[in-house]
Formats: sequence, C-alpha cells, structure tokens
Amino acid sequence: MTKRFERSPGIIARSRPSPAPGERAPGRTAWLRYAAAQYRVIGQAATHLPAFVAVYLMVYLIRFDGVLPVGVLEKGIAFLPVVLSVKLAAFVAMKCHRGWFRRATFADVVTLAEAITLGSIALAVVNQFLAGWAGVPRSVLIMDWAGTLLVLCGARGFKRLIHERYYFPVVSNRRAERGLIVSAAEAGEVVIRTIHAQPHLGLKIVGVLDPDRATHGRILAGVKVLGSPEDVGRHAARHQAKVVLIPTPAVPPREVRALMTACCEAGLKARVVPGFDALLTGAMTVQPRDIDIHDLLCREPVRLDDESVGRFLCGRIVLVTGAAGSIGSELCRQVLAFRPERLLLLDHNENGLFFIERELRDRAAGTELVPCIASITDSARLRSIFDRFRPGVVFHAAAHKHVPMMEINPGEAIKNNIFGTRTLVDEALRASVDAFVMISTDKAVNPTSVMGACKRLAEMYVQARSEQTDARLVTVRFGNVLGSNGSVVPLFKEQIRRGGPVTVTHPDMTRYFMTIPEAALLVLQAATLGCGGEIFVLDMGEPVKIVDLARDLIRLSGFEVDREIAIVFSGLRPGEKLYEELHDLHEEGLPTPHPKIFLAKHRPCSIHRLRAQLDHLAQVANRPADQLLAALAELVPGYQPRAWADEGTSTASLELATACDESRGFAIRCGSTLGGSFVDG
Repeated sequence: MTKRFERSPGIIARSRPSPAPGERAPGRTAWLRYAAAQYRVIGQAATHLPAFVAVYLMVYLIRFDGVLPVGVLEKGIAFLPVVLSVKLAAFVAMKCHRGWFRRATFADVVTLAEAITLGSIALAVVNQFLAGWAGVPRSVLIMDWAGTLLVLCGARGFKRLIHERYYFPVVSNRRAERGLIVSAAEAGEVVIRTIHAQPHLGLKIVGVLDPDRATHGRILAGVKVLGSPEDVGRHAARHQAKVVLIPTPAVPPREVRALMTACCEAGLKARVVPGFDALLTGAMTVQPRDIDIHDLLCREPVRLDDESVGRFLCGRIVLVTGAAGSIGSELCRQVLAFRPERLLLLDHNENGLFFIERELRDRAAGTELVPCIASITDSARLRSIFDRFRPGVVFHAAAHKHVPMMEINPGEAIKNNIFGTRTLVDEALRASVDAFVMISTDKAVNPTSVMGACKRLAEMYVQARSEQTDARLVTVRFGNVLGSNGSVVPLFKEQIRRGGPVTVTHPDMTRYFMTIPEAALLVLQAATLGCGGEIFVLDMGEPVKIVDLARDLIRLSGFEVDREIAIVFSGLRPGEKLYEELHDLHEEGLPTPHPKIFLAKHRPCSIHRLRAQLDHLAQVANRPADQLLAALAELVPGYQPRAWADEGTSTASLELATACDESRGFAIRCGSTLGGSFVDG
C-alpha cells in the first residue's frame, strides 16, 4: 500500500508567512527570479545552435565547391544532431554559454577555443563509430572546427568592438573632459580601458605620454602615444586636454613631482589613479583623485616578508606602548593583520586610547583587545599588567617627542624617555618576554637636543640589558614625522589657509620622508631580524628639501609660489641640523636580509656602570635645568646643551620654536613619516 504524503498547512504557515494585501510572497518571488535566471542561461546556450548549424552547412558547400555528390548531403544531415549535441555539451561543460559578450577578454577567447577543440575531438571519435551509417569526411570536421572558432570569436569581439569603439566614445564625448595619461605600460592601458568603459567618469583620454621613445607614435588601447611627459604642456594644448592622469605606482614619486610642477605651469589639473594594491584592499576607488603629498615622496613601496612576520606575531600576546600615538596606533593596526591572540593597548592618554580601541574593535576578528591606561614610569602598574597578561612581544613607542617642549622641561623628558624606558624594560624582562622592540629617533645620533640625548641613553640601556638575557631586545630608529598636529604638513597647510607666509627655517634644510604605514611595517620586519642588542637603520632613499615640500603644498593648494603665497626663512634654531645623520663615528653599517634595513653595529656599554650613572641622574631629575643638562652632557658623548634651555625660557620662545618647526619629528631612523602625531625642532 502506497502512502500519500501531503504538506502540513501548519508547517507551511510557519515557514512562509502570509504576505500583506497586495504584496507578493517573498518565497514565490525568489523562486521566480531563480527560474528566470536558469531560463536565461538555457537561452544563452541555445543561441549557439544557429551558429553551429550555419557553420556546418557552409563548410559542406565550401568543401565540395557548392556541388554536393549524391548521398553526401543526406549523411551530413543525418550527422547534424550529433554535431549539435556534442558541441553544445562541450560548451556547457566549459561554461562558455555564461560568458559576457560585451566584456569578452583574451581569457574568454582561450576558453572558447578549448571548448571548440574539445567538441571537435569528440566529434572525430564519434565519427569513427558512425562511419558506416552517417560518417562525414575528416576535412569537414577540421574546417568546421576552424569555422566555428572564427565565427564565435568574431561575434564576441564584434560586440565588444561596437561598445568600445563606437558606443562608449559617443556617450563619453558628451561634455567629457579631455585628458592625457602618463605611462604606456600595462597600468596605463588598464586605466584607458576602464575609463572608456565608464562614461559616467566624464573623462576622455586623447593621448598617452611615456618617457620611452620607442613607444612614441604607437597606439595603446586605441589611443596614440604622443611623446614624452616633459612636453605635457605642448601636447595638452595641441589636443585641448585639461587633465593629466598619473597611474601609481607605475610612475615613480620623483616623476610625479616633476609632472605636478609642469602641470601647474601649464594650467593643467594633475590627478592620480591608485594602483591595484590600493584597489584590492578597498583603500581607494578607480575614480581619479587630486595629487596628495604622499604621491610626491621619493620612496619606493616597502615589501614585507609576511611569512616571517606572521610566525613572529600570529597567536602571540602583544603589548604596544604609546598605542594612542601616531606610530603606536599604526603598529596596532598592522599587528592585528597577523592575528595575535591578544593585543594590549597601553597609553596614559585616556581619550586617545578610547578612540583607537573603538577603531580597532571593528577589525579585531579573533583577537582580544585590552586597553590599559598606564604610565610607563609607574612600575607597580606595569608589573600588574605584565603579571596578568604575560605578553610575549613588546613594541615600545611611548615617549615625549616634542623637542621644543622638552627643551623647556628637560626633567620630564628624562623621567619619561629614560627612566620610563628603564622601568618598562626591567618589568618586561622580569616577566620573561620573548622580544622587546624600542622605537628611537635619528636625533639620538650626535644629539643636539634634550629629547635626542634622552633617547640615546634609552638606546644604551636597552643594548646593555640585552647582554644579560636571552630575550631579543632591539632598537629601531626613526627620523621625522609629518602630517601630525604641529608638524610640517598641517603647519604649512594652516599657514597657506591664512594666506601665508609659509615659514621654513633654512633653504638648504633636507629631510627623508616616509609614511606611517611604511614605518610601522618596517618596525615589524626589523623585529623579526634581531637577535638581541641590535640598532636597525633604514635605507631612506633620496632626501627632500623642506623648501621644496613647502612649494609643493602651495601648488597643491592651488596657489602660486611667491606670487600668492610667500615663503619666509626664519633661521635655524640652536642645535637644529640642516641634514640628518644615520650613524655616529662609533657605529658600523652592515646589511641585513631585508634590502631596506641595515644594522648599526655599536658596542654596548657596561650595565653596572650605566645603572650607577642613571641613579645619579635620577637624583637630580627635579633640579634646575642647568644641572640636568650638565648631567646629561656627562653621560651622552658629544651632547652640547643649548644655552637658551633653562627654566626661564619664555612661552613666546616656545611658540616661536613650534611655529618655525617644519621638519622634525619622531620616527624610525629612516626618514619622516606622514600622518604622525609629533614634531620636534
């Protein structure tokens, strides 16, 4: 007896609620959409059948010169269902019927050729078995293969040709802005095709510029290579172009700077098209944007050894001091990408810690975030954090970094930068950490400021302690930080907003620059290279004059240098350097496995002697500035205290020092970082 199963009305009511009056049931709508999609796919597959029939019959006419022998046509017609079935099966198996004719690419053509070849081979095999009944000549099968390939590839290419060559140009010509693009390489070709396929961008590429003379006169994606970027003004005037597109990183920063200058002189708008790395990470869109100060840095992108950094951080408990600062916060962002088990955010800035913890919360998949409000000078608080969470890796980015401010308050610089580092190192070693990375500054080399002298002593202590432990204690030196509150980029921008003048201390002052993400990545990489006691230095590329940076920012803001916004030289302040130093006389530069990181080999000092000297310094930490500076000078070779650095220095002097500050900052001894939080003089 066969049972008859019926659906339960109750179950149906619970799983598919009744729609409101006049509203279609959501389940039925979804089913109809699915069915429509399936019928559409079947329809696309069926559209190939007329082409198969037409090619097959045409091949017969060509093979026999239009005169078919008796019985040949009958056998051919009898074999036609087999041809259609086998070819259609091959196309469906290779998913050729799901292709988009208007977006056909070379990869689609290759897949199409594979499907046609597969079908022809299958037909040849079947033809052998049916030779006595409905077999066809082998030459027909070969010609059918070639004809099918020609017709179907031509159909796909023809539809794309119509859209790209005729439809898109007609649509984009309506009020489209004419432009030139720099680079005849693959990046330029991709940008041209993308822009031509998106009329809503309002751009029409009328020419390509490339420094390689071998490309001049050639056609790239339907656009002629006009000449060299050096003649951008002449080519733009000839072709009535108003905008110049610069694909990055295909065009080096040095050329971007020169192009921006040439475009400003010719009255053209220069825009940057982001590279594939930025597009894939979602950091940018394909929409061209105005040139940013980051595009003008003469720095090549940093390549990170993800595997070694991943082994170093994945599944570990990581502590970052100064987590609310510029370098510390970026370190936290970069560390999270390697999925540590727990990330401790330590800072005494409650407000800043709140915001960085809230930002990181959205991206901390699988990582526990622990914000810790604490001062690195508080040994009891640090001990409780180390005892509770037992971090294995420590990144020490906390420090007082404002040089003019530290000149006024040398005691606080000593307490935080020297004794805070000493306390943190001691507690970390007591808790048996595996690695400790201290971020220092290039001003620790032949220091001329209180901040630099304090950081040099901190370096010496880290090196000395590394001789007493198996833990990896290393130092990574930074240079200048730009783009922060009080540093050069926002300072210049504020001066430009007020109508000028822009203040630069000296026309010959140069600095090396890098972005904060680049600096943080190099810190992580350097941390994997150290064995203990090393000081790492970065390959900083070419230096940039601060006055050139000021001119670039003025032009980027839409003003003319000296005519609309003047540049005023305020003069060097006491102890300020015209250029940065990478090594002192006692350090030897050695290569490392990473091409952008070098080792500054320095013989560590005696920990017992250094401790005695620091104990003496602690006794005078709250005394007048002249006594503090004299004590520092005794401990740090080559340090000469500034004559004006005493407790009586006026607030006006500090404001003047800060206002004139356009180049200093805190970073890795490798160059300036854009977007940092501090600046020094």
